[in-house]
Amino acid sequence: MKPVVSTGNAYCCTILSAFAIVILSFIGYLFRIGHESMMGSINDPEDGKAVAETVFGAVFVYLAFFVFCGLQVFLIRRQDRIQLS
Repeated sequence: MKPVVSTGNAYCCTILSAFAIVILSFIGYLFRIGHESMMGSINDPEDGKAVAETVFGAVFVYLAFFVFCGLQVFLIRRQDRIQLS
């Protein structure tokens, strides 16, 4: 199998997706428990659990990006090893 994206794009996407998964998971957790920093203002949403579900949906999208780009990195590294042999 050949990689679909370039080396730089694969690494960048993998790293950014990992950070997005961590950060969005934390934000979703804060909405899920109704933490005051997320739910304490009059401008904040009233249903924190619904917001948390939406945020966790975005986490799954980034998880898919992470898996795809991680596999691209694996393919690029494998292809480089084969070419050096």
